[in-house]
Amino acid sequence: MSVLRPLDRLPGLNTATILLVGTEDALLQQLADSMLKADCTSELKVHLARSLPLPCSVNRPRIDLIVFVVNLHSKHSLQSVEESLCHLDAAFFLGKVAFLATGAGRDSHCSIHRNTVVKLAHTYRSPLLFCDLEIEDFRAAMAQRLVRLLQICAGHVPGVSALNLLSLLRGSENPSPEDL
Repeated sequence: MSVLRPLDRLPGLNTATILLVGTEDALLQQLADSMLKADCTSELKVHLARSLPLPCSVNRPRIDLIVFVVNLHSKHSLQSVEESLCHLDAAFFLGKVAFLATGAGRDSHCSIHRNTVVKLAHTYRSPLLFCDLEIEDFRAAMAQRLVRLLQICAGHVPGVSALNLLSLLRGSENPSPEDL
């Protein structure tokens, strides 16, 4: 087990690999299934992990995008994501990491405030997406969005890089956490 680096493996030909990290196994599996159903010109590989670090494996493909899924109803979910972040090489935060907060639709049941996740994403200079993964239509829309983001991070969209996309997403960000 070691620090995960973005370029420690050679890329596969026309292959894009995403790693979904979170404690909600059922929701991650449903999201992965929705992503595999989405229209994609690349061969899509979806891997799931409860936390990082990943076990060392010679057969592990290069990971093009990591999405940390935080359930706003579970403090354990946030704690697991925070502990996993230290197992990533800093180069991953140059456009190859995103945060996905789920469960925001039912504010009264949230044990984690939205601003906590906003500050976490801002600290790591990574995009933050909100989606209630329990609702199938929302999950399908998020799956399509993640597939498109993955294609960009894998270098399969001409003229757009992960770093370029990151600067575009950062430009449309909400106010900084200091203003909250």
